[in-house]
Amino acid sequence: MLATVEQLIKIHIFALIKPEELEQLVQHSQVLKYLREEIIFHEGDSLPAKLYALASGRIHIKKTSATGKETILRILYTGDIFAVHVLIGDGIAPATVVCEQDCEILTIERTALLEAIRQTPEIALQIMSVLNQRIQLLHNTIHGLVSERAIVRLARFIQCAMLQYGTEISKEGQNLKVNLSYYQISRSIGITYEECVRLIGSIKSVINYRRGGKITILDVKALDEIAFSFK
Repeated sequence: MLATVEQLIKIHIFALIKPEELEQLVQHSQVLKYLREEIIFHEGDSLPAKLYALASGRIHIKKTSATGKETILRILYTGDIFAVHVLIGDGIAPATVVCEQDCEILTIERTALLEAIRQTPEIALQIMSVLNQRIQLLHNTIHGLVSERAIVRLARFIQCAMLQYGTEISKEGQNLKVNLSYYQISRSIGITYEECVRLIGSIKSVINYRRGGKITILDVKALDEIAFSFK
Protein backbone atom coordinates (compact mmCIF):
# COMPACT_ATOMS: atom_id res chain seq x y z
CA MET A 1 0.00 0.00 0.00
CA LEU A 2 1.01 3.63 -0.44
CA ALA A 3 2.41 5.64 2.44
CA THR A 4 0.42 8.50 3.90
CA VAL A 5 1.74 12.01 4.45
CA GLU A 6 1.43 11.34 8.18
CA GLN A 7 3.77 8.34 7.84
CA LEU A 8 6.25 10.35 5.78
CA ILE A 9 6.36 13.11 8.39
CA LYS A 10 7.46 10.55 11.00
CA ILE A 11 10.60 9.80 8.97
CA HIS A 12 13.32 11.93 10.54
CA ILE A 13 14.82 13.27 7.31
CA PHE A 14 11.40 14.67 6.36
CA ALA A 15 10.57 16.14 9.78
CA LEU A 16 11.15 19.75 8.71
CA ILE A 17 9.50 19.43 5.31
CA LYS A 18 6.03 20.92 4.78
CA PRO A 19 3.24 18.32 4.39
CA GLU A 20 2.21 19.70 1.00
CA GLU A 21 5.77 19.18 -0.25
CA LEU A 22 5.67 15.54 0.87
CA GLU A 23 2.47 14.81 -1.02
CA GLN A 24 4.45 14.44 -4.25
CA LEU A 25 6.22 11.42 -2.75
CA VAL A 26 3.08 9.50 -1.81
CA GLN A 27 2.47 8.05 -5.28
CA HIS A 28 6.06 6.83 -5.41
CA SER A 29 6.03 5.16 -2.01
CA GLN A 30 5.20 1.74 -0.64
CA VAL A 31 4.63 0.39 2.87
CA LEU A 32 5.17 -3.31 3.58
CA LYS A 33 4.50 -5.11 6.86
CA TYR A 34 6.92 -7.60 8.41
CA LEU A 35 6.61 -9.83 11.45
CA ARG A 36 8.93 -10.05 14.43
CA GLU A 37 12.19 -11.90 13.60
CA GLU A 38 11.42 -11.73 9.88
CA ILE A 39 14.38 -10.85 7.66
CA ILE A 40 13.76 -7.83 5.43
CA PHE A 41 16.78 -8.61 3.27
CA HIS A 42 20.06 -10.47 3.53
CA GLU A 43 23.57 -9.14 3.14
CA GLY A 44 24.48 -9.42 -0.54
CA ASP A 45 20.90 -9.23 -1.86
CA SER A 46 20.35 -7.08 -4.94
CA LEU A 47 17.96 -4.28 -3.99
CA PRO A 48 15.96 -1.82 -6.09
CA ALA A 49 17.15 1.79 -5.97
CA LYS A 50 14.91 3.12 -3.22
CA LEU A 51 15.06 4.93 0.09
CA TYR A 52 14.30 2.52 2.94
CA ALA A 53 12.82 3.82 6.20
CA LEU A 54 11.23 2.37 9.31
CA ALA A 55 7.64 3.61 9.53
CA SER A 56 7.02 1.68 12.76
CA GLY A 57 8.74 -0.94 14.90
CA ARG A 58 12.39 -1.77 15.56
CA ILE A 59 15.06 -3.49 13.47
CA HIS A 60 18.71 -4.36 13.80
CA ILE A 61 21.42 -4.35 11.17
CA LYS A 62 23.93 -7.18 11.36
CA LYS A 63 26.86 -8.67 9.50
CA THR A 64 28.10 -12.25 9.67
CA SER A 65 31.77 -13.19 9.39
CA ALA A 66 33.14 -16.13 7.42
CA THR A 67 33.27 -18.09 10.69
CA GLY A 68 29.60 -17.43 11.38
CA LYS A 69 30.07 -14.81 14.11
CA GLU A 70 27.35 -12.15 14.05
CA THR A 71 27.93 -8.49 14.83
CA ILE A 72 25.05 -6.06 15.31
CA LEU A 73 26.07 -2.80 13.67
CA ARG A 74 23.14 -0.75 14.91
CA ILE A 75 19.58 -0.85 16.18
CA LEU A 76 17.05 1.41 14.44
CA TYR A 77 13.66 2.71 15.46
CA THR A 78 10.61 4.39 13.95
CA GLY A 79 11.69 7.26 11.72
CA ASP A 80 15.19 5.98 10.95
CA ILE A 81 16.43 5.33 7.42
CA PHE A 82 18.66 2.41 6.40
CA ALA A 83 20.36 0.82 3.38
CA VAL A 84 21.18 4.30 2.07
CA HIS A 85 24.05 2.64 0.18
CA VAL A 86 21.63 1.30 -2.44
CA LEU A 87 20.68 4.86 -3.43
CA ILE A 88 24.21 5.81 -4.41
CA GLY A 89 26.10 2.54 -4.67
CA ASP A 90 25.86 -0.75 -6.53
CA GLY A 91 22.45 -1.75 -5.17
CA ILE A 92 23.86 -4.62 -3.10
CA ALA A 93 22.66 -4.87 0.49
CA PRO A 94 25.69 -4.18 2.71
CA ALA A 95 24.22 -6.04 5.70
CA THR A 96 21.29 -8.16 6.87
CA VAL A 97 18.23 -6.39 8.31
CA VAL A 98 16.09 -8.22 10.89
CA CYS A 99 12.84 -7.16 12.58
CA GLU A 100 13.02 -7.16 16.37
CA GLN A 101 9.26 -6.60 16.52
CA ASP A 102 6.42 -6.26 14.01
CA CYS A 103 7.45 -3.53 11.57
CA GLU A 104 6.26 -1.37 8.71
CA ILE A 105 8.92 -0.61 6.13
CA LEU A 106 8.43 2.45 3.94
CA THR A 107 10.23 2.82 0.62
CA ILE A 108 10.43 5.69 -1.86
CA GLU A 109 11.61 5.35 -5.45
CA ARG A 110 15.01 6.91 -6.11
CA THR A 111 13.87 9.11 -9.00
CA ALA A 112 11.07 10.61 -6.91
CA LEU A 113 13.43 11.21 -3.99
CA LEU A 114 15.97 12.95 -6.22
CA GLU A 115 13.24 15.24 -7.56
CA ALA A 116 12.18 16.04 -4.00
CA ILE A 117 15.81 16.80 -3.12
CA ARG A 118 16.08 19.10 -6.14
CA GLN A 119 13.10 21.07 -4.87
CA THR A 120 14.02 20.82 -1.18
CA PRO A 121 17.81 20.47 -0.73
CA GLU A 122 17.37 20.21 3.05
CA ILE A 123 16.44 16.55 2.54
CA ALA A 124 19.92 15.82 1.18
CA LEU A 125 21.50 17.61 4.13
CA GLN A 126 19.49 15.46 6.53
CA ILE A 127 20.62 12.28 4.75
CA MET A 128 24.24 13.45 4.85
CA SER A 129 23.90 14.16 8.57
CA VAL A 130 22.65 10.61 9.20
CA LEU A 131 25.52 9.12 7.18
CA ASN A 132 28.07 11.28 8.99
CA GLN A 133 26.79 10.15 12.40
CA ARG A 134 26.91 6.50 11.39
CA ILE A 135 30.41 6.75 9.93
CA GLN A 136 31.62 8.37 13.15
CA LEU A 137 29.94 5.65 15.20
CA LEU A 138 31.55 2.98 13.02
CA HIS A 139 34.99 4.56 13.47
CA ASN A 140 34.51 4.65 17.24
CA THR A 141 33.35 1.03 17.25
CA ILE A 142 36.33 -0.18 15.22
CA HIS A 143 38.73 1.76 17.43
CA GLY A 144 37.13 0.30 20.53
CA LEU A 145 37.31 -3.28 19.25
CA VAL A 146 41.00 -2.87 18.48
CA SER A 147 42.24 -0.91 21.47
CA GLU A 148 39.75 -0.81 24.36
CA ARG A 149 38.96 -3.34 27.07
CA ALA A 150 35.53 -4.97 26.95
CA ILE A 151 34.31 -3.19 30.10
CA VAL A 152 35.19 0.18 28.53
CA ARG A 153 33.33 -0.73 25.33
CA LEU A 154 30.32 -1.76 27.40
CA ALA A 155 30.25 1.54 29.30
CA ARG A 156 30.60 3.58 26.11
CA PHE A 157 27.89 1.57 24.41
CA ILE A 158 25.49 2.38 27.24
CA GLN A 159 26.51 6.04 27.10
CA CYS A 160 25.77 6.10 23.36
CA ALA A 161 22.35 4.57 24.04
CA MET A 162 21.68 7.29 26.62
CA LEU A 163 22.52 10.01 24.11
CA GLN A 164 20.75 8.45 21.15
CA TYR A 165 17.53 7.27 22.78
CA GLY A 166 17.35 9.28 25.98
CA THR A 167 16.54 8.40 29.58
CA GLU A 168 13.75 8.89 32.07
CA ILE A 169 14.46 9.87 35.67
CA SER A 170 13.28 7.42 38.32
CA LYS A 171 13.88 6.92 42.04
CA GLU A 172 16.70 4.49 41.23
CA GLY A 173 18.44 6.58 38.60
CA GLN A 174 18.09 7.08 34.84
CA ASN A 175 16.07 4.49 32.92
CA LEU A 176 17.08 3.94 29.31
CA LYS A 177 14.16 4.54 26.95
CA VAL A 178 15.32 1.59 24.86
CA ASN A 179 15.54 -2.06 25.90
CA LEU A 180 18.87 -3.74 25.17
CA SER A 181 19.19 -7.49 25.52
CA TYR A 182 22.39 -9.30 26.43
CA TYR A 183 22.46 -10.60 22.86
CA GLN A 184 22.21 -7.12 21.34
CA ILE A 185 24.88 -5.69 23.62
CA SER A 186 27.32 -8.58 23.19
CA ARG A 187 27.02 -8.60 19.40
CA SER A 188 27.39 -4.80 19.27
CA ILE A 189 30.64 -4.62 21.24
CA GLY A 190 32.29 -7.82 20.04
CA ILE A 191 32.11 -10.09 23.09
CA THR A 192 30.35 -13.36 23.90
CA TYR A 193 26.92 -13.55 25.49
CA GLU A 194 28.44 -15.08 28.62
CA GLU A 195 31.06 -12.36 28.95
CA CYS A 196 28.37 -9.71 28.56
CA VAL A 197 26.36 -11.22 31.43
CA ARG A 198 29.50 -11.35 33.58
CA LEU A 199 30.57 -7.78 32.84
CA ILE A 200 27.14 -6.31 33.54
CA GLY A 201 27.03 -8.28 36.77
CA SER A 202 30.43 -6.87 37.75
CA ILE A 203 29.13 -3.28 37.66
CA LYS A 204 25.74 -3.82 39.25
CA SER A 205 26.37 -0.83 41.51
CA VAL A 206 26.59 1.29 38.36
CA ILE A 207 23.81 -0.14 36.19
CA ASN A 208 20.82 -2.30 36.98
CA TYR A 209 19.86 -4.80 34.27
CA ARG A 210 16.37 -6.29 34.44
CA ARG A 211 14.52 -8.91 32.46
CA GLY A 212 13.62 -7.83 28.96
CA GLY A 213 16.69 -5.64 28.55
CA LYS A 214 15.51 -2.85 30.84
CA ILE A 215 18.54 -0.88 32.04
CA THR A 216 18.77 1.74 34.76
CA ILE A 217 21.93 3.80 35.17
CA LEU A 218 22.40 4.03 38.93
CA ASP A 219 25.61 6.06 38.96
CA VAL A 220 26.29 8.21 35.89
CA LYS A 221 29.62 9.48 37.24
CA ALA A 222 30.90 5.95 37.84
CA LEU A 223 29.81 4.97 34.32
CA ASP A 224 31.80 7.92 32.94
CA GLU A 225 34.86 6.82 34.91
CA ILE A 226 34.64 3.32 33.44
CA ALA A 227 34.09 4.64 29.91
CA PHE A 228 37.22 6.79 30.08
CA SER A 229 39.40 4.32 31.93
CA PHE A 230 42.52 3.54 29.91
CA LYS A 231 44.22 1.14 32.29
